[in-house]
Amino acid sequence: MTKSITRRSFLRQTTRIAGVVGAAAVWPGCQLQPPKNARQPNIVLILVDDLGYGDLGCYSCPDIRTTAINKLAAEGVRFTSFYANAPECSPTRTALLTGRYQHRVGGLECALGIGNVGRYDDAIRLRETHDLGLPASEVNIAQLLKDSGYATAVCGKWHLGYERKFFPDKLGFDYSFGPLGGAVDYFHHCEYTGESMLYRNGRPIQEKGYLTDLITRESVQFIRRQKGGPFFLYVPYTAPHTPYQGPQDRKTDYIRRENFNKGTRDTFVKMVEQMDHGVAQIMKTLEELKLLDNTLVIFMSDNGGNRTARNTPYSGYKGGLFEGGIRVPCIASYRGVLPAGAVSEQPCLTLDFSNSVARIAGVKPSKERPFDGVDILRWIETGKPVQKRTLFWRARRGERTWKAVRDGILKYISKKDGEKSEEYLFNLESDPAEKNNLFTQRQNDSQRLKILLDNWEKQVKHKR
Repeated sequence: MTKSITRRSFLRQTTRIAGVVGAAAVWPGCQLQPPKNARQPNIVLILVDDLGYGDLGCYSCPDIRTTAINKLAAEGVRFTSFYANAPECSPTRTALLTGRYQHRVGGLECALGIGNVGRYDDAIRLRETHDLGLPASEVNIAQLLKDSGYATAVCGKWHLGYERKFFPDKLGFDYSFGPLGGAVDYFHHCEYTGESMLYRNGRPIQEKGYLTDLITRESVQFIRRQKGGPFFLYVPYTAPHTPYQGPQDRKTDYIRRENFNKGTRDTFVKMVEQMDHGVAQIMKTLEELKLLDNTLVIFMSDNGGNRTARNTPYSGYKGGLFEGGIRVPCIASYRGVLPAGAVSEQPCLTLDFSNSVARIAGVKPSKERPFDGVDILRWIETGKPVQKRTLFWRARRGERTWKAVRDGILKYISKKDGEKSEEYLFNLESDPAEKNNLFTQRQNDSQRLKILLDNWEKQVKHKR
């Protein structure tokens, strides 16, 4: 292969060789590792809320303009088989920060309810003792990076505990700004109960402005405050989570509970486009300060979209374990390290990126609490072909429990709601939309996957 080969023809050759677009794609001259004398890279981790798989232009969305995110994909790796650790907010965020299955913590298999409500038996129990949230004793990539000399900040939604002991400053963040809970009015910054949720560094504050823009402003200001040392910036946007409010939709009063989940696709589009504008400002700031050559930028959604979103080509929605509830957009860009314009079909999970962030920053997890995932970006850097993965999920709320396991191209799903029970088996290679249930036809495969799931549940049982 010569240096004169075009990117397109190189990609075609890579596809034939590896059987995947981009998973083994390393462009000619691409440097697989940062220079040995380079300082620790900056890390910007952008997590958006309830964005469907098909809600970005680079994922074939026809009605939303996402220029900045599309550019990020063109400059990095776009993942097409990336899965959220859960179909809801808090569990995925737990897995992202700990690098471990959220089930190891306790009480966080379901999103924390408005007003610090536990939504299933274990969460209810922990809420009664004021222990519902992510403890500082758990592995936390923010704390690991801070201990290694990183300046750390979270600008955006927290949703990992209402109690003071679970606030960001207790879990390794030098600076924090954003709503404490899971969903707030974008202009009044309060939950549908009327309780204000906007905090800075552990203290309640009052600010004017559209929340997406405030999160962007705080992120940009944090980047500009850095004076040469490495930084970790976690940007969990609330958009496009409910309530559905575009940047021009301010009302004199906050949205009440009965209207909190009402909205249209048109408003959803405006929310995503404003979030994309925020990503553009963050990237522009990194470029202006000449930081992009030494900055890893990761973009992902915390779970699939609801019925206002576009999960095409998959079925199902947020809250469930069909593909539409958990398969989401993910992009990673790191100039000179990750291949530009690549597309990876490698199955991976939210928690895999925690492993990669730690390795790229040069830090190691606790021996007592090792990471559960793989170093997914190492696989991309080194051109590793698509590997068979076994991925697991369990999601609880009230009397309802979803379970799922993907092993290679097969996926088993169990859904129990009170006395009602349903089971499914799908071939994701031939049936990605999960329309053809093979459970009764392939009992041996169904039983094999159920055993895998049972064994995993025993391994991740929390001890708190």
